[in-house]
Amino acid sequence: MSSQPILRDLSHQNQPDASEYDLPDAQRRSADAEMARVLHTQPLRMASDPSNGTIAHWKHEPLHDVVEPMTDHVIMAYNGSMQRVERRSGRSVAIGTFRPGVVIIIPEGSSSRWDIPKPVDVVQLYLPHATLKRVADEADTAAPINLLERTGHPVPITSRLLLSAADSLEGNGALDALFRHQLTDLLATRVLAAHAGSPTAIQPTMGGLSPKVLLRAIERLRSDSDADVSLSALASEAGLSRFHFCRAFKESTGLSPHAWLRQYRLEQAMNMLRDTDASVVSVAAALGYSSQTAFAAAFRKLTGETPSDWRRRMR
Repeated sequence: MSSQPILRDLSHQNQPDASEYDLPDAQRRSADAEMARVLHTQPLRMASDPSNGTIAHWKHEPLHDVVEPMTDHVIMAYNGSMQRVERRSGRSVAIGTFRPGVVIIIPEGSSSRWDIPKPVDVVQLYLPHATLKRVADEADTAAPINLLERTGHPVPITSRLLLSAADSLEGNGALDALFRHQLTDLLATRVLAAHAGSPTAIQPTMGGLSPKVLLRAIERLRSDSDADVSLSALASEAGLSRFHFCRAFKESTGLSPHAWLRQYRLEQAMNMLRDTDASVVSVAAALGYSSQTAFAAAFRKLTGETPSDWRRRMR
């Protein structure tokens, strides 16, 4: 069954018109507030960075209501059983299919009525227009930024990227922030390339960082102090935009900044577990994890073993 929406003109029918819910900019709700209102629940998890973007994982019951205009673009990846849905915008209706591998987009300021008959499991990115514009500027695109509405649009790679966000926050402030910033920029790039009203060509970055710039970036990432290892700080020190820094760093190292830092923290953890008698709690705290449980889960995800089991095996 196709996931492409079927469009119908309802101008001759007496259907609810979502445009009647249009609100002045100053009265629009943030995406997280509007979603909580219309879904009548709270997200399972949410990681918020208002200046960059917010990631939220929701499970909610069937929906038959109007989503009012929001201050952010909302990009969603669906992760539930297949179902047909209807979305009314103005006097037209899109009939689409929700299933894994599809993306749903609600542009900022738009309003639509949703009729979703079954429960929903979805991961959402709330993308401020300022973030989308920054990524477009950094990618040297000149096309106007007008996102298209999408109702169950098949984009498997973008869907998997967004769904991965729900399981990739590890309880480590620096790592989690770096991951969110990278993911938000990558998703914004993909949205611009495929879901804007005007075609947007993203030019690939050629070449890596110079040896001197790469060394400074690695020194910052390795710092045991409270050095700022955010994507913005790393890019600024390199004299590059976030967009170009990420691509040049991966070209030089084979890893994204987040993957590089995660691997480095894992090596630190292994050294401490093998060569010292520090408790697992102490190792977790030293590496910036919020709890022993968060550290153990992250360690096991990368090694297949708990820190205690790994230590016993290595000694």
